[in-house]
Amino acid sequence: MIQKANLEVFAETLLNLAKKDKEIVVVTSDSRGSGKLTQFGKELPDQIIEVGIAEQNLVGICAGLSAVGKKVFGVSPSSFLTARSLEQIKNDIAYSNHPVTLVGISAGVSYGQLGSTHHSIHDLAVLRTINNISIVVPSDNFETRESIKEAVNYTSPLFIRFGKKPMLKIHNESDEFKIGKGVKIREGKDILFVTTGETAQRALLASEILDKKNISCSIINMHTIKPFDNDLFLDCLSNVKVLITAEEHSENGGLGEKCSSIISQSRIKIPFKIIGFPDEYMVNGSQSDVLDYYNMSPEKLAKIAEDLLG
Repeated sequence: MIQKANLEVFAETLLNLAKKDKEIVVVTSDSRGSGKLTQFGKELPDQIIEVGIAEQNLVGICAGLSAVGKKVFGVSPSSFLTARSLEQIKNDIAYSNHPVTLVGISAGVSYGQLGSTHHSIHDLAVLRTINNISIVVPSDNFETRESIKEAVNYTSPLFIRFGKKPMLKIHNESDEFKIGKGVKIREGKDILFVTTGETAQRALLASEILDKKNISCSIINMHTIKPFDNDLFLDCLSNVKVLITAEEHSENGGLGEKCSSIISQSRIKIPFKIIGFPDEYMVNGSQSDVLDYYNMSPEKLAKIAEDLLG
């Protein structure tokens, strides 16, 4: 079932929470519209601050507001938030231990035809190297809603990443969610897909293709990239023959390389493929077209899995 874009659910959830808690404040960088926060501004004008296209200032203001007890959400396009203001994230937020939630919108290749200058395929890698910041990439509306609820009272710095597309329903409302704990969304004995964010639905569709060939798939959705759920990953890995990671991010420094590090240090031997964006300036097109081109269509994921299984 197709649901709303995660970004819409983020904005709705935050507005509902902020109506009940006047300490919640949003800071945006000319991104009230793109962050779906227009209604928030209309209903709660005293709880939103617009700084213009000034991401470094945004992060500094977020840190200052947090220092006086506000529950702060800094909302900005991920490509700019995690590049222009990386020093401020490292020093003003993480090093200073201000529990700010930074929300990177239009992440991955959401900007489509605007191309490589606007793509955010570096954000997970750079933030993984900074101490004291958690990284969350929700896969559907449920994970989005629950991550924002948890973020309001989270006691350390947090980065949450959203794309633009409407999402498939993956979870039931009764499911459990906790930052730092991955979720097994499918169980099988042949292939293990490890996904994050919008690639989870593509792996689910790939697993349905493989079902028809009597190839069964486990899928772990690692909505939290940091801290990483090593225990769940290793437990699921012990029961399959092939491992594939899929991420809307560079092959360098993201989900796949995290899994690779765990495997090598644990001395595990298993056929393994990292699927992400290669080290090149990418082709232009819609988000779906770009993902499909770089082997993240359900059909290509299924073919890669089948070939790897042998």
